[in-house]
Amino acid sequence: MGERTACADTDVTGPDGARRPDRAVVRDALGVGIAVGLSGFAFGVTSAGSGLSVWQTCALSLLVFTGASQFALVGALAAGGNPLTAAAGAFFLGVRNAFYGLRLSQLLALPRFLRPFAAQWVIDETTAVALAQTDRRGVRLGFAVTGLSLYVLWNLTTLLGALGAEAIGDTDAWGLDAAGPAVFLALLAPMLKSGTERTVAGCAVLLGLGLLPVLPAGVPVLVAALAAPAVLWAQGVRRGRDGATWERRPAGGAPVDRRGEPRADAAQAHDDEDGDQR
Repeated sequence: MGERTACADTDVTGPDGARRPDRAVVRDALGVGIAVGLSGFAFGVTSAGSGLSVWQTCALSLLVFTGASQFALVGALAAGGNPLTAAAGAFFLGVRNAFYGLRLSQLLALPRFLRPFAAQWVIDETTAVALAQTDRRGVRLGFAVTGLSLYVLWNLTTLLGALGAEAIGDTDAWGLDAAGPAVFLALLAPMLKSGTERTVAGCAVLLGLGLLPVLPAGVPVLVAALAAPAVLWAQGVRRGRDGATWERRPAGGAPVDRRGEPRADAAQAHDDEDGDQR
């Protein structure tokens, strides 16, 4: 009963048990908000270069506010993709924020009337900063500071980028079209800790890049999403085969293979267990 859990109402933090100072949380949140917010300039330039007007570009940042989805949409449009396909790709990229919201709703525990407003800020960066905290106050502070700084700066730089697109000229020559994906990959890479996650990411990259020459713009992103269920299905099949290799004797004896021969290490473990019982 006396255990303290992360993000409880009591303050909890690292090994010394002291809560992180608010100043440290604000510093980290502002660092993320400013660093990522500046890439809104690249989005504004890319969006204007794809044929969208300044007000359309700004509306995307104000209302959609999911960087990767925005870049996917304007990138597909710039490549000549169908608007519906481009929107579908952006939508499926944005669906991940709904899963972030399921976790953040528990950690933030905001009043009901604030939740619709907070939902606008549920993105990769705010989720990463919030999950790095160890008490509810830190989660709320990190989420709010990251969301506010990033939202304001992203929209401001989007406007500046859209207005300055003509002065910059060809965005491909500056490499600004790669800024958004680069930021997204930098945030995603540290989260790929297990072999399964790395396998899914690798398969998604192969599918997305491999299908670029043969499918219309925007479609490879949708197909790449199949990497996750495909890898999980393959792992399930492999585990099922491994589990079916060994059978247990009806009387509770050691596992045997399909030829009726006991497995050596399992038999030894069974003997040790019998000795302990005696």
